[in-house]
Amino acid sequence: MMIELSVLTYLSIALIITNILLASILIFIERKDAQSTWAWLLILFFIPFFGFIIYFLLGQTLSRRKLFKWSGIKKMGLEDMIQRQQDDVRSPHFHFGNETANQHRDLIYMHLMNNEAVLTENNTVDILNDGKMKFQQLLTDIRAAKTFIHIQYYIFRYDGIGKEVIDALTARAAAGVKVRLLYDELGSRSLRKKFLRPFLEAGGEVGVFFPSKFAIINFRLNFRNHRKLVNIDGKIGYIGGFNVGDEYLGKKKRFGYWRDTHLRIQGPAVQAIQTRFILDWNQAAKEYYISYHDRYFPPCKSSGNVPLQIVSSGPDSESEQIKNGYLKMIMSAKKSIFIQTPYFIPDQTLLDALRVAAQTGIDVEIMIPNKPDHMFVYWATTSHIGEMLKVGATVYIYEGGFIHNKVIIIDETLSTVGTANIDQRSFKLNFEVNAFIYDKATARRLSADFRADVETSSLLTLSDYEHRPKRTRFKESISRLLSPIL
Repeated sequence: MMIELSVLTYLSIALIITNILLASILIFIERKDAQSTWAWLLILFFIPFFGFIIYFLLGQTLSRRKLFKWSGIKKMGLEDMIQRQQDDVRSPHFHFGNETANQHRDLIYMHLMNNEAVLTENNTVDILNDGKMKFQQLLTDIRAAKTFIHIQYYIFRYDGIGKEVIDALTARAAAGVKVRLLYDELGSRSLRKKFLRPFLEAGGEVGVFFPSKFAIINFRLNFRNHRKLVNIDGKIGYIGGFNVGDEYLGKKKRFGYWRDTHLRIQGPAVQAIQTRFILDWNQAAKEYYISYHDRYFPPCKSSGNVPLQIVSSGPDSESEQIKNGYLKMIMSAKKSIFIQTPYFIPDQTLLDALRVAAQTGIDVEIMIPNKPDHMFVYWATTSHIGEMLKVGATVYIYEGGFIHNKVIIIDETLSTVGTANIDQRSFKLNFEVNAFIYDKATARRLSADFRADVETSSLLTLSDYEHRPKRTRFKESISRLLSPIL
């Protein structure tokens, strides 16, 4: 008995020392921001042994070294183009052909300087706000591909729609089209290699982002590629919130109808989508490295007039570029801010900007789901929503199914659609990509979709919120403490 107690004592001391060392690493070496540091310290304090394992898998910081390198930027003349646009935006005598772009030159300049996001002006943008519509159009475009298909999704399931997409890709690969499929290992963990065997045998190529080096443990579990991009023949591009799976067609009872937004783009912005794909592909599929070639960047002809920037962010970058874009948009608002998001867990900077906007009379309207897909995230969302209700924001609970939109509309003139949610994971941990669109017509179409969604939503009032059950308040309090790492 004495020996057993002694062993337990030694184990307890070792555990305490390990926790102290890990806490010291958190505070003095990794230098995380104060919010996430305190969240991790709470986890280490309350669940010392398992907290260490959780931190080992989820809490490590990704190196800030540049993961994505591409020599084609010089051959394409992008460096010169970026420099010219920077000079143009700074010049008081230069004017874009679009009024909204001229009004938001500072936002354009910020993305140029910090993200090398070139503004392209002559684009056509189609808004796909329904899963059946999106996949019907995507399959039509895939089956018409002539030279190449580059397709990238965070979640790719081998279910009804997933198999249909794989079969279409396999058929085009067999017909001599160069087809590359990139997916995230964690998001697409149900996608087995055997499902892709016919695709590979037909000549298709597959890349997996941050795969596990061991059978069970993935040391980059916390850093995932959440992007959804498609490029077909260098002429058609897709970007938005839909992944590939039957739930996105409303076939899962748990979620019901899936409300999301994707963009189908034609025009020079497709080259920016291509650049992002190649960078991600070369990081994940080094054995199939893509070098610069004109075939992947054909001239993009479009009769459109929509200016936009393709902006990306990730944990390898010092700048939270998409979050900063959101912040700049909110700060520029004069009349209205419409937000649709499945998760509303802003950091203090973004929350303060939205609160100030509401307090100065700007119409701030936020729409969130009526059901969770991740419980802690949902409770953290409702906790932050309460902050907005207190300053007069309008909050809608979408009742038509599950809303997964990542859409912000400012003054019905400026908008963004993409993959980034309003939470710390999208801002700091995931690799994301958004289109920032400087066009009144597009913003008004998105606003019309927002208004249509209001018809199938309920209004959450401050009185309703303040009378929520004590059990819900407790869940929100715990989740809010953990929100910096959710």
